[in-house]
Amino acid sequence: MGTSCSASGLPTVGVEEEFLLVEPQTGEPAPRNNAVAIEAARRGVDMQLELSSCQVEIASGVVRTSRELRDELAALRRTASAAADAAGVRLLALGLPPVTPHEFPVTDTPRYKQIGERFGMVAHEQGICGAHVHVEVPDRAAAVHASNWLRPWLPTLLALSANSAVYRSCDTGYASWRSVLWRRWPVAGAPPYFASPDEYDRTVQMLVDTGVLLDQGMVYWDVRPSAVFPTVEVRVADVPATVDETVLLATLIRAAVITAVYEAPAGADRLPPAVLRAAYWQAAHDGLAGNTLDLISGRGSVPAREQLSALVQRVRPALDALGEYARVVEEVDRVATQGNGAMRQLRAWRERGEVMDVIEAAAAATLSAH
Repeated sequence: MGTSCSASGLPTVGVEEEFLLVEPQTGEPAPRNNAVAIEAARRGVDMQLELSSCQVEIASGVVRTSRELRDELAALRRTASAAADAAGVRLLALGLPPVTPHEFPVTDTPRYKQIGERFGMVAHEQGICGAHVHVEVPDRAAAVHASNWLRPWLPTLLALSANSAVYRSCDTGYASWRSVLWRRWPVAGAPPYFASPDEYDRTVQMLVDTGVLLDQGMVYWDVRPSAVFPTVEVRVADVPATVDETVLLATLIRAAVITAVYEAPAGADRLPPAVLRAAYWQAAHDGLAGNTLDLISGRGSVPAREQLSALVQRVRPALDALGEYARVVEEVDRVATQGNGAMRQLRAWRERGEVMDVIEAAAAATLSAH
């Protein structure tokens, strides 16, 4: 996925979404991503295979408006779901499978098999689905600056998208258990502060040269300059439950990158790693329904909903330039009222304690108009 400059001069955006494949009757992860990808190709959609063979990924094209993004993602989800049905499985927008096998089979490609051999159980417990937002930037220096600027807001974006509360057929006690598992990789979670693209490149090269990473594709930080496209890629989110939640996430990230690159180009806060780690933990634990740490003004623990509103106001000039401010405010209010993916999961789980209720709720949300 690349980006190109829009007619208005505003940075373009694109999104990748990962989905879980499960058995229709039991909800157990179904290792049939290749069959689903073949079915999708027959319908004109190119799917990517993920590390676990119970996952697939779709990618939007380069778009200029949130309406374009919503229409394309809705169509891609419908096609992906139909392809999964044809292959005898269900497609779900969930950060983690509510029903969990002993281990997840690794997709049978040379690189993925090498990752499985090198990283062991971390790779074999990798049934993790996220959403990746690419925003156009003028150069790699801008991408690194955007990464630095975004660091204190990443827990807020995580809380908004949290969608992995039920795992191993139980309430994990976390809104985003995916993010907790994800950080077991050697290069994952919040990115460090980098003073320049050269420092970023030297760090990544050291990690590859020492064998900590197989290659640059294993740089799994939650923000990174794309190695292929002229974008900064933001990877902090669980895959959102609905298309509208993905579009809201992408719009906020797009506005944040615009703010960082064009409105706040000088400097960014060098947050202490321990403070950022604590904020990540609280966002993963509480999600949108609880509290998060205010890393901007230092007020300590505040309602996550309040901090999300603070982000909206901070990037309002960019949202206004995009013509998206009113819609974003409306969507934030709707998600806060109706609940995000984690809140939907917990409502379904707490009704009867039946994991298939969680599966059914996720299936409905995956293709929901809201």
